[in-house]
Amino acid sequence: MKPTILIADDDSNIRMVTQLYLEKEGFQTAIACDGAKALNKLETEKIDCAVIDLMMPNIDGWQLCEKIKTYYEIPVLMLTARAETEDIIKGFQLGTDDYLTKPFHPVELVMRVKSLLKRYRVIAAGNLQFTNFTIDSSSYQVQIMGEVVPLPAKQFELLYLLASYLGKIFTRDQLIERIWGIDYEGDERTVDSHIKKLRRQFREYEDQLQIVTVRGLGYKVEIPS
Repeated sequence: MKPTILIADDDSNIRMVTQLYLEKEGFQTAIACDGAKALNKLETEKIDCAVIDLMMPNIDGWQLCEKIKTYYEIPVLMLTARAETEDIIKGFQLGTDDYLTKPFHPVELVMRVKSLLKRYRVIAAGNLQFTNFTIDSSSYQVQIMGEVVPLPAKQFELLYLLASYLGKIFTRDQLIERIWGIDYEGDERTVDSHIKKLRRQFREYEDQLQIVTVRGLGYKVEIPS
């Protein structure tokens, strides 16, 4: 079944062009001219990804994103004419998965939608089961030796991605793109900070799972033999 992309924007030209390019790539679309109508689409149709404008009447992009992340497990691509760092940070705090600043090329939007869907399919693909621990994508829980290790969402997604490709080295830029989105304007210290916190959480389980720094390259997860 073709994925359905919600397009919520009060600019009719943007809605039309975005719909044209997405449908040309084989997607189905659901169209809304404001946040309230977008919520109605979410309630009545199966939506796989939401492309939403920041500045909309009735319910703006901030409010819509917050509601989507509270009630629906789908990625959100935010469209905005405002590229201020504080706006981008606020968006990511509310759960926005990626940003695209207007004006944009429709081909880039399609590429970003495909990237988000791919990332979410990885997260939704199922559990990662190892000898003594499980990383459960449905509950965002990690269980090691029968103990639940609680993790915030971004730390869980970071661990899930690394553990999905055991031994594969991910650069900091790759991790930022896959977890925070390619328009994220934070620096590499964001990744380092999350890795440091993950290591602290798993310090007593290093005989089961290790997050390894590959100097000059990035990070990988290894399972000790």
